[in-house]
Amino acid sequence: MALPIEDYALIGDRGTAALVGRDGSIDWLCLPRFDSPACFAALLGTEDHGRWLLAPADEVVSTSRRYVDGTAILETTFTTAGGELVLLDVMPVGDDRADVVRRVTCTRGTVLVRHDWVVRTDYGRVRPWVTREHAHGNEVVVAIAGPDKLVLRGPRLPAGHSGHHRDEFEMNEGDEATFSTTWVRSWREVPKPMGFDERIAATTDQQREWSARSPSDVPHADMVRRSLLTLMLMTHADTGGIVAAPTTSLPEDFGGERNWDYRFCWLRDAALTLESLLGAGYADEALEWRHWLLRAVAGDPADLQIMYAVDGGRDLPERELGHLPGYADSRPVRIGNGAVTQRQNDVLGEVMIALELSRQAGLDETRNSWALQRALVEELAEHWDEPDNGLWEIRGPQRHFTHSRVMVWVAFDRAVRAVEDHGLEGPVERWRELRDRVREEVLDKGYDAERGTFTQHYDTREVDASLLTIPLVGFLPGDDPRVLGTIDAVTDDLMRNGLLVRYRTQSGVDGLEGDEHPFLACSFWLVAALAAAGRRDEAEELMERLCGLANDVGLLSEEYDTTYDGGRGRMAGNFPQAFSHLALVQAALALR
Repeated sequence: MALPIEDYALIGDRGTAALVGRDGSIDWLCLPRFDSPACFAALLGTEDHGRWLLAPADEVVSTSRRYVDGTAILETTFTTAGGELVLLDVMPVGDDRADVVRRVTCTRGTVLVRHDWVVRTDYGRVRPWVTREHAHGNEVVVAIAGPDKLVLRGPRLPAGHSGHHRDEFEMNEGDEATFSTTWVRSWREVPKPMGFDERIAATTDQQREWSARSPSDVPHADMVRRSLLTLMLMTHADTGGIVAAPTTSLPEDFGGERNWDYRFCWLRDAALTLESLLGAGYADEALEWRHWLLRAVAGDPADLQIMYAVDGGRDLPERELGHLPGYADSRPVRIGNGAVTQRQNDVLGEVMIALELSRQAGLDETRNSWALQRALVEELAEHWDEPDNGLWEIRGPQRHFTHSRVMVWVAFDRAVRAVEDHGLEGPVERWRELRDRVREEVLDKGYDAERGTFTQHYDTREVDASLLTIPLVGFLPGDDPRVLGTIDAVTDDLMRNGLLVRYRTQSGVDGLEGDEHPFLACSFWLVAALAAAGRRDEAEELMERLCGLANDVGLLSEEYDTTYDGGRGRMAGNFPQAFSHLALVQAALALR
């Protein structure tokens, strides 16, 4: 059975990423790309669905973990009755190959080490053909199935037993052993061994250079630094696309059906990443995110999607994997995402905010990039008043969601600013008229004057946490009475044990069975909204609590179950979650 979500840590090479458990087991790894089929899938099943374990064979007395300072290189220390073992996990960058390197060092006494290498390709479904070969002067273990070849190297290789490769060996103080798994196409030759020390040093230098430029003049600067580094790991180095999470189907409702594949690039996340990087001072790096954003939305504006593959691919069919029991028996396990075809009218607003901030930061606008933005705004002008599925990808009936309509206003507003402030050309009079018309409609139909709050959509009195973004995007000032009333209504209706859920699932708006837990990004929005309202003490208190929900290595999930184990709590949803870390950075910047 998989560990609690908070017991995992992330390593990655900006092409893909792995989840490493506190017990020393890599339980999730997709190769060679974030959205490739997993070769280690024990996270969603059992060890027979694939994992790679290096840990003491004897009883572990205590375990501690940390990232090597300024990096995403994971160091896990196991203490046993007989000694101490340190496990270093890293996915080296560069060299156009996918490697996982695991180095075990006995730092005290004597430790018996267990080594399990269980490869199952195609999300744990296929047992590969495994052989021992001599390559480049050393013996290696090679697993082949279909398009995949995985090569295990090390000073001592595990033997095969019933489809599992296992070994135990003794280490004494000062002993060190380095193992690696390398993925290549099955028709390729076994690649040459890497220079471990050189690759690890290069990875360390690259990651430290990135994290060293994280702002130090913000509250919770360490969490901001870790969040920015985590976002970098979740961004594909070649394409610039950021995945919402490196996992699929970690449940929002344990044992329920709210299990989704997040290994794709949402336009919203790309735009928010661009905003966060610019706010944190990473102007040069923001260019690659902007390039991905503009490439992804290129084409007929009518064909705009809400998400894409990391390479910009558009075909993301959703299907269920019946052979996997799911995390905590949460079925179905899904790959692909059916929301790709949804209409979400808010997305262009997020994109236009990000591109406006790019212009303000001095990132040059090209003729083609502005022409594309202008075409997208013109397409929106023809359909802005149509219902949609909303920010939360509601799978029920389409509605006139207030947040979506506010973001439509944002799209027209930023288009107007592009003309007025930056000298770009466009039908500014028409855009001004549409901006004013949308604003009027939102204030008339999206506001409940009797209760003094904005509503989730035009046909309800329910509220929604997305309404907290109204002051953050400039639709109304933070101290406007309508904003203050909305903050109060959202906290009254949606607060659970001090954290916000997105909306009341009991209303039936999403058409799904079951419930969900507080969504961490929403509570970070509340921090920013409280700060904008001048309620700084409340904002700082909530920010303190939210940062305290990160696990021991500073990672956040999508949601948090505040009721589990008598209130001790547990993480829920896909992990780590880009949206949560993005919202943390933006909340910290709001408190700057």
